[in-house]
Amino acid sequence: MSYADGLLSTGERISYRNKQHPFVFIWGARYAILAAIIALVLFWFRSGLGSDSASGAVATILGWATAILFFGGLAVAVWTGLRYINQEYVLTNRRVIQVEGVLNRNSTDSSLEKINDAVLTQSVFGRMFDFGDLTVLTASEAGIDKMHMLRKPIAFKKAMLDAKHEFEVDMERSGWQPGPPIRDAAPAPTPGGTTAAIAATGPASTSPSAPRSDPDEVTRTLASLADLRDRGAITPEEYEHKKADLLSRL
Repeated sequence: MSYADGLLSTGERISYRNKQHPFVFIWGARYAILAAIIALVLFWFRSGLGSDSASGAVATILGWATAILFFGGLAVAVWTGLRYINQEYVLTNRRVIQVEGVLNRNSTDSSLEKINDAVLTQSVFGRMFDFGDLTVLTASEAGIDKMHMLRKPIAFKKAMLDAKHEFEVDMERSGWQPGPPIRDAAPAPTPGGTTAAIAATGPASTSPSAPRSDPDEVTRTLASLADLRDRGAITPEEYEHKKADLLSRL
């Protein structure tokens, strides 16, 4: 089980996993590869030296330099590989999670309801090898900002937008709707003055009362809202506000 699996909340499930393109590992290990090439050249040069004392001293120095370059480059390559293996992007039915780090793990997530859009950038080279940069536009300052050199970015973007749509449909089916505005717009002044104001307060302008709801329907809606509250999709304050609104219609 990966580190991201342990971050899932109750009822949350993973729908898509993705990583950065292997070119990220190759670019990160470029100095290790260069050190290994230089070590091979020094080893080849050392094997061609003679057996006299001067050549023996040079051979010893070249031997130490070859060993340092080879094992140092190998250590850098292993560390870069571990970072690449432990970095991943996980899409669930509620959020997008980014996990990275080897010894110290770091996770960043963005809720699906706060994702407004995603901007995909692919170069010609990226289109050839199927990678690109995916920038996530959210309504929050915190969260995932940019997925650099993402593997199969088009498929990941489609899956993320589909998951967001399913999340919004699930919210609507549960009876959750945006609350009414706090204050209605003030009525525009009319030429009639006082007469118009008196007419506005008469029985003809009285707004009809809200229709009464079926008790069974209200009970089902409250159960769905409680489930959303327990999953963290809505806050307890939003739940209590909606609960009071529904109970007032009985």
